Amino acid sequence: MDYCTPQDFFDKLNEEFHFTLDAAATDKSAKCQSYYTPETDGLNNPWSQSGGAVFCNPPYGRELGKWVRKAYEEAKSGTTIVLLIPSRTDTSYFHDYIYGKAEIRFLRGRLRFADETGKPYDPAPFPSMVVVYNGANQKEAGV
Repeated sequence: MDYCTPQDFFDKLNEEFHFTLDAAATDKSAKCQSYYTPETDGLNNPWSQSGGAVFCNPPYGRELGKWVRKAYEEAKSGTTIVLLIPSRTDTSYFHDYIYGKAEIRFLRGRLRFADETGKPYDPAPFPSMVVVYNGANQKEAGV
């Protein structure tokens, strides 16, 4: 659950989006000056008040679908939100909140996530994707 986004990968996305909030971080792993931790709970606090684009590499457990729905809902306010999540195209959340509603960037190869000190782990055992909710251009979910 505490697998952190590789810094170089984040930096490339940040060059494009200029993130102002990391919606799912810890004090040690935060990629932005403003961030939510498990204690401050990004699932139950607003993301749109950050004043800019939001980055979210959420916990990949059973709650992942809730994070995807949260990102979709927050983007309706006009906020650009970028998710780094496993490429699981068979899930309900993929079909309900991503497919046809966001830009999907499938990543080639496997990411090497890092621990909170930046030390890389072995390549992930699953493919990843970047999901971009483009704020004002957000498409309605046909749920």
